Amino acid sequence: MKTTIGAFDAKVKTVEVTFTEGKITHTRPVNACLDEDGGYDIEATKARVAEVASGVAAKIAAGVITAQPAPTKKPTA
Repeated sequence: MKTTIGAFDAKVKTVEVTFTEGKITHTRPVNACLDEDGGYDIEATKARVAEVASGVAAKIAAGVITAQPAPTKKPTA
């Protein structure tokens, strides 16, 4: 599984992560890890994302998370 970690959002203390497995792409926020001074800990956050990726992979394997259908074009009047 490929993961892409977005920028840290200090307001909500999360990072937006995109998980990609084959043709399935799933994006969700993941709680960021902070160091003892309250600063963003990128290495600990990478480990946290890896843990979340394991759960996402299990959900993909179980069919809970699937590829999103292509948007359909609505006819114009």
